[in-house]
Amino acid sequence: MTNSLSDVIEELKVVSGNERNNIPLPDDDLISKYEGEVGFSFSPDYKKLLKEVGNIYYGTIELLSVTEDKKFYGELLTAINDAKELGVPESWLPICEDNGSYYCLDQQGRVQYWTGDGDSEEQWPDLAAWVKDVWIDGN
Repeated sequence: MTNSLSDVIEELKVVSGNERNNIPLPDDDLISKYEGEVGFSFSPDYKKLLKEVGNIYYGTIELLSVTEDKKFYGELLTAINDAKELGVPESWLPICEDNGSYYCLDQQGRVQYWTGDGDSEEQWPDLAAWVKDVWIDGN
């Protein structure tokens, strides 16, 4: 059964107790500005995820942060630069860092797992599947 992104976002809010860190959620203007700075166009699903649950920390997973001043731990811009230095493909957008490995969006909207330990075949067809399998069920 395929989960919709809205459904898994609501489930994540429930299982996490809607506990959030102190990082403010981005709005459309900030996301648009950020896209220009990082050189990626964010998909509608990724924007929705950032705006609704971008500051939820559940288990060991949290999204990389999109903030105005870019000073928070886990900032997306910093992670993009770090990931590229480690060898993450240029066309992949890191969305979550996990002990030096990255979950990334590819140009087809799939989530790919990249690890510096070697090639990984782990992937999810979309953000909804990744949120459900990794962020919710994996914790």
